[in-house]
Amino acid sequence: MTDLSKPPSLRERPLPPQSLLAHTTHRPFPPPRGPWLMAQSWGDLLFAHWPVSPEALRPLLPPALPLDTFNGQAWIGVIPFAMDYIRGRGLPPIPLTRASLELNVRTYVIRDGKPGVWFFSLDANNPLVVLGARLGFKLPYFNARMRLAREDDTVHYWSRRQHPGAVSAEFRVAYEPSSAVFLAQPDTLEHWLTERYILYTAGQHGTIYGGEIHHIQWPLQRAEADIRLNTMAAAVGIELPQRRPLLHYARRMDMLVWPLEVVGK
Repeated sequence: MTDLSKPPSLRERPLPPQSLLAHTTHRPFPPPRGPWLMAQSWGDLLFAHWPVSPEALRPLLPPALPLDTFNGQAWIGVIPFAMDYIRGRGLPPIPLTRASLELNVRTYVIRDGKPGVWFFSLDANNPLVVLGARLGFKLPYFNARMRLAREDDTVHYWSRRQHPGAVSAEFRVAYEPSSAVFLAQPDTLEHWLTERYILYTAGQHGTIYGGEIHHIQWPLQRAEADIRLNTMAAAVGIELPQRRPLLHYARRMDMLVWPLEVVGK
């Protein structure tokens, strides 16, 4: 097994922003007209999704942010990946942020007709990423010890939260792609889960913020995974069903990020 500073998918240079913005027809709504703030690249990403009762999730969301469901079913995603080429608009990559690892726990919400993502937690192994995201995007980031290693096509990923005062949470998994690359078709569950271009977060006094992103359509592959330990959802009071999750893999994604804007209360 080889321990890598970053996965092979992130050794390539990212697509230039103008190339990303030339492809927008796959989006459910147009990208923002204003200038993007930040660019980054993700690699070796696993989407692991479980169905969860809507009644279990609604109390965990702000009242002004409706839960989104697919055929009446809510979903929780636990999503590990590697991140690189984090850079501000017109700037080189930010020093000391190369080859960061991240692990998200999220569900799906909708506001003013825009389907988006709500993050229950985001763990990262880079304190600069954690601090910047907490301050700039009002997101619940936590410091964690994390490791990614590869053995042929298999990704071994481990994370243990080590944030002062935070509830402990750990994730250990080995995963690999198991199909050819495909693009999820509209009106399918795979499309509903992955093709989302705005994150929502809450500030003081119930203010709801939206932060838009843009990327090409996800080049998905079906995946196999051996989840050996997972307390990520339990850390926020969510009980996952005792069943195999829906699994997808993405080798790489380059994306653009816009600043937060107030979208309501």
